[in-house]
Amino acid sequence: MTEHDEWLAERFEGHRARLRAVAYRMLGSTSEADDAVQEAWLRLSRSGSDGVENLGGWLTTVVARVCLNMLRSRRSRREEALEGPHDEPLDARVPDPVVGRLDGSDPEHEALLADGVGLALLVVLETLTPAERLAFVLHDTFGVPFAEIAPIVGRTPVAARQLASRARNRVRGAAPALETDLAHQREVVDAFLAASRGGDFGALLAVLDPDVVLRADNGAAGASRLVRGARAVAGQALTYSRLAPYSRPALVNGAPGAVTAPGGVPRAVMGFAVAGGRIVEIDILADPERLRRLDLSAVLGG
Repeated sequence: MTEHDEWLAERFEGHRARLRAVAYRMLGSTSEADDAVQEAWLRLSRSGSDGVENLGGWLTTVVARVCLNMLRSRRSRREEALEGPHDEPLDARVPDPVVGRLDGSDPEHEALLADGVGLALLVVLETLTPAERLAFVLHDTFGVPFAEIAPIVGRTPVAARQLASRARNRVRGAAPALETDLAHQREVVDAFLAASRGGDFGALLAVLDPDVVLRADNGAAGASRLVRGARAVAGQALTYSRLAPYSRPALVNGAPGAVTAPGGVPRAVMGFAVAGGRIVEIDILADPERLRRLDLSAVLGG
C-alpha cells in the first residue's frame, strides 16, 4: 500500500461509523450495511478523492445509492414471492438486531444506535418504499439537504421533500410511543420471561398489551408468523416455554431483550417494545442463517 493509499484509507475510516449507521437504518441488516460500506470504500479506492470537496458527503451519497439498489432488489424479490403460496409471511420480516450486554456498553453498538433506532422503528421503515426510506433516513436522521437527496432518487428537491413527509407521517402513525426508563422496561420483560418459564397464562396476559403484535422471523427454515392480540401471543409464548430457561438477558437495539441459546447455540434473539407498563411489540429473529451472521459474543461469550 502506497503512502497515498494509506492516507486515503485513514480518511475513509474517519467516516466509517457514520456510513455504517446510515446503511443500517436504510437496510435493517448489519451484514448488508457492512457490504454497502465496503462497496463505498472500493469505489473510493478506485477513483481516489481528487476533485471531491466534501468526502463525507460524497461517501454518504455512494452508500445511499448502493442501499437504494439493495432495497429495490429486495422489494422486487418480495413482489415475485407474492406469486407463490398465498400465506407467504412477508410482513413477518424482522430486521437484524444489534445485540449487546445488558450491564455494559459496546462503543461500536453505541455508534450504530447513536440517536436510538429500536426494532419497532426499523419494522416501520420496512413498510416504506425504497425512495421514501432513503429520503426519511438521510434528511430526518442525518440532516442531508433535499437538494442532495433529489438526484439519488431521481426526483426534484420538492418531490424528495414530499417523499420524506409521507414517510414521516407513516412512522408517526405506526411507531408506538415507547417508555424510556430502561429499568422499568427490564422489569416488564423479566416478568414476561418468568411467566413464560412458569407456564403462567394469566401472568403473561398481565404484561401484554391487548393489541400486542408478535413477529417471528424463521427465514427459510420454517414458517414465519405475525401474531396479534394478547391471548394469541400468550399462547405462542407457552408453546415455546421449554426454551425460556435458556434465555439470557441482553440489550437489543438499546432496549431490554433476550438471546435464547440452549447449549450456547443461538436459537433466537427477542426484542421487546414496552409502552404504558406493558409489552406492545415482540420481534423474534429465529432465522439460523441470519443468526450465524450476528455478533452475539457480548452475550454468549467467545
